[in-house]
Amino acid sequence: MNIGDAARASGVTAKMIRHYESIGLVKAPRRTEAGYRLYSEQDVRVLQFIHRGRALGFSLDQIRELLALWEDKHRASADVRAMALAHIAELDRKIAEMEAMRRTLESLATSCHGDDRSDCPILDDLATQ
Repeated sequence: MNIGDAARASGVTAKMIRHYESIGLVKAPRRTEAGYRLYSEQDVRVLQFIHRGRALGFSLDQIRELLALWEDKHRASADVRAMALAHIAELDRKIAEMEAMRRTLESLATSCHGDDRSDCPILDDLATQ
């Protein structure tokens, strides 16, 4: 299939497919005599894997590691689980940071009069940090 077909089948845009190829995340596909890329079903499965990994918030480096584990039939599932648990811990940390940001902004918005006065606790806070 061509790059457009592979993009539709995998959920990854053609631009991102070319990017993944340029950084070595996916192998360069076969090409026609005219130079057009040709993708196999396995290439599409790899792209789907990457797409799902990105949707779960894994970085490209993490996806590179996960792809290597996926392709290694002798790998221990404990290695994959350890990566997933480390990613969950990182997500928990980011969620806690975002919840703290939300609480702070909510407090600032509550303390702002929101009228014609020029004084604004939100701007004051931004200026003092």
